[in-house]
Amino acid sequence: MSCYAATMSAMTFVDHNTADLLALRPGDTGYEEEIAGFQTGFVQRPALVVAAASADDVAAAVRYAAARDLPVGVQATGHGLPGPSEGGVLITTKRMDRVSVDPAARTVRVQAGVRWGQVVAAAEPYGLAPLNGSAPNVGAVSYTLGGGLGILAREFGYAADHVRALDVVTADGRLRHVTRESEPDLYWALLGGGGAFGVVTELEIGLVPVRTLYGGSIAFDGREVDPATVLRAYEEWTRTVPDTLTSSFAAVPYPDLPALPPHLRGRYVVSVRVAHTGGDGERLVAPLREIGPALSDSLREMPYADSHTIHSDPDFPHAYYGDSAVLGELDRPGAAELLSRTGPDAGALCVVQINHLGGALAKPAPNSVPYRDGRFLLRLLTMGERAAARRRLDTAFTPLAPVTIGRALNFAFGAGDRAEGLYDAETRKRLAGLKSLYDPANLFRGNGGLSA
Repeated sequence: MSCYAATMSAMTFVDHNTADLLALRPGDTGYEEEIAGFQTGFVQRPALVVAAASADDVAAAVRYAAARDLPVGVQATGHGLPGPSEGGVLITTKRMDRVSVDPAARTVRVQAGVRWGQVVAAAEPYGLAPLNGSAPNVGAVSYTLGGGLGILAREFGYAADHVRALDVVTADGRLRHVTRESEPDLYWALLGGGGAFGVVTELEIGLVPVRTLYGGSIAFDGREVDPATVLRAYEEWTRTVPDTLTSSFAAVPYPDLPALPPHLRGRYVVSVRVAHTGGDGERLVAPLREIGPALSDSLREMPYADSHTIHSDPDFPHAYYGDSAVLGELDRPGAAELLSRTGPDAGALCVVQINHLGGALAKPAPNSVPYRDGRFLLRLLTMGERAAARRRLDTAFTPLAPVTIGRALNFAFGAGDRAEGLYDAETRKRLAGLKSLYDPANLFRGNGGLSA
């Protein structure tokens, strides 16, 4: 079937004047390409995929789904898929990629398909920066709706804390312009509620005046320097740093594969990653350099446009499963046991990342991002068959269960259908009440079981 014929075969739902709207069903030419995303471990298998190029396209798709009681999903880049799904309507937003910076107001407007790398590039000429995460190819909107834990988070807070306005299509098919003043309840719910309250077509977000930073990573060979010793030194060090410094610990047992760079093959790499906007970076990181002989050390002054090199996240699609735990404290014996269960002898690749929280992240904000009293965020990623991966993750999280206070919505890859822990009881109760008001039929079902 030609692309044109496929479009016509699925166009019966269109109730506005967008003649070029592309809508595809399974078996149509271009269907597989349209649903493909960064996550290859599981995919969405919608009955209808709508390739939206405008807010009007999104509204038409939502109205079509609502009239037939079909669930609605949204995909920009496919990084943060909560799990597989069958049927319903999937709205892809990658064609909605406009970015507009207002340097005087220090704001940027981003459409639903924009990636953070685009925003960094657009803001950089004005000496401004967004509160993006570590990977430039992650979608800006979905990241922000889930909170948005960025590389400068301890200084500036969550990305959600800086949202000025949202354009969103709600379950009634209306396109609303939502601000804290115009619709405070919906504003609160959208920012932290993920995709449970509508399809956000555009965000207006505040930028911060950052042109350069001190950052990079220092890495150790985990077979020569005890990873638990590195983590203990890291935890002690986090108690001494200012809020202008955001950091994380990582432990990655790389397999011995030809596809990897020679210096990583078969190594157990334990590292600390740093981003700091103050002028005394060298002094602050000095204790890290005393931990032991470094495998590599890239700590340096850099333009903000190079900040993606701090983590050097993979930029190629692949399969992964993951979950997270917000920790009230980092219990040292529990953390040591975690590293033992996820190291080179674990039998399967498991990536550990522990983000230092606090600072501006602990400050209250008019949104539903929970667990602001957490001191660390533990994130685990693994590969392999999904059920086995889930068991492996559950086993790895167990040693730190006594200090776990919740989970993070943005880091539930393949575990997004598990509702427990994504919100504290009070936040969940308020979200459920607003869900009953704005989406009583539970059209948007992809957020950890949050329902009316």
